[in-house]
Amino acid sequence: APLASRYSIVMASAIFIAAMSMIQTAAIIGLSAALGAGLPDPAGLALVVFIVFALVLGVTGLSLGLSFALPGHIELIAVIFVTNLPLLFSSTALVPLSFMPQWLQVVASLNPLTYAIEPIRYIYLHADWSLNSVVMQAPFANITLGAAIAILVGFCAVSLALIQPLLRRRMA
Repeated sequence: APLASRYSIVMASAIFIAAMSMIQTAAIIGLSAALGAGLPDPAGLALVVFIVFALVLGVTGLSLGLSFALPGHIELIAVIFVTNLPLLFSSTALVPLSFMPQWLQVVASLNPLTYAIEPIRYIYLHADWSLNSVVMQAPFANITLGAAIAILVGFCAVSLALIQPLLRRRMA
């Protein structure tokens, strides 16, 4: 059957990536609970899912944009390999912000992964969380749970907005 829109290919890819990420997230949450990490309350779980979804959507947008901007899949794989580990190591995924040297604290505070990791970590460690809870003491400000989520949603919106002209030009 002919496609109703070329954008449906891009949307199908984004939906598939998001669905796979949610399945992986559910597996990680379930296994970590079974291994004794516990579970946040239902509102906390919903917020964790929202945070993961926002991060996945933002990164998916950038990845799909790169796939349309670069000449081939080899170049895309190269860019992903070159950026993947620096993004991981310059976030708070492996080391809390307070243990990092000052220069790395600044870099980690600019990394979108940090704004997903710190709220999730806080929700898991504090049963009495609120959107006003300080989840991260960045070098430039104290970041609340609500601010971290807003920054993450902003990252998602900016990444999706940045790829729109590229998609329009390539899909025309």
